[in-house]
Amino acid sequence: MATQVTARRTARHGFSFLRITIALQTLTIFLQAVSSGLLMTTSYGEALHSVGARVMYGASMLYVLAAALAWKPGGGSLRPVLHASGFLVLASAQVAVGIAHLPAVHLPLGVLMFGLSVLALARR
Repeated sequence: MATQVTARRTARHGFSFLRITIALQTLTIFLQAVSSGLLMTTSYGEALHSVGARVMYGASMLYVLAAALAWKPGGGSLRPVLHASGFLVLASAQVAVGIAHLPAVHLPLGVLMFGLSVLALARR
């Protein structure tokens, strides 16, 4: 009985940590859109966008970790882990096309990622 209560409590904390990481990811993607505008209009925009890319990528990795932690202790659905992993793949592609200076792909992919992140946040 005590183990069931502990497992449920751990699962609840895991899901709140999951929600926090999705919110963090969504915020970092939004800030990347802001720094993208600064990239086009200021001298310091490139540095800000570059640092933001690393932070966004880290937030995406944290999302995968949180999804795995929420899944394992509570024995919940594997779906959040798959969503987080898919998002990390998108983030990797986003970084690659950004480095390759392909704005025709980079900008729409960023919009898609923001929309998907907001959707994931709304579902939690």
